[in-house]
Amino acid sequence: MINRVVLTGRLTKDVEVRYTQSGVAVGSFNLAVQRTFKDANGERESDFINAVIWRKAAENFANFTGKGALVAIEGRLQTRNYENNAGQRVYVTEVAVDNFSLLESKAESEHRRQQNGASNNQQRPQQGSNNPFQDQQGVDILDDDMPF
Repeated sequence: MINRVVLTGRLTKDVEVRYTQSGVAVGSFNLAVQRTFKDANGERESDFINAVIWRKAAENFANFTGKGALVAIEGRLQTRNYENNAGQRVYVTEVAVDNFSLLESKAESEHRRQQNGASNNQQRPQQGSNNPFQDQQGVDILDDDMPF
């Protein structure tokens, strides 16, 4: 069976990096990918694809990209689910990224970062904190939930 996804697009916002209880980095982001065909008005529509990236690759991806960055990602499609605060089952389909490529020059990237304000969304767990996600709604990642 084959489950491979290769996408090229632009980040819709900066990568959001968080850390599990054991300190493993996990980055989540949304990639805008233009369709190859035009609609009735002659314009190209875009699909907005959720993606997640793990460990050192997540930190590197967040450090070297930002909102609007042109990137290529390679990975597999995965579906997960959780129960939200209202008790409803929520299903999420996303690309689990294995590899990425930066598709613009460092100068272009720096210019865009200056225009966007160069924010860094990384949130490291504080000492003594048992759950770095405790203030986040809908996020409950335990080490037992990890795919590795």
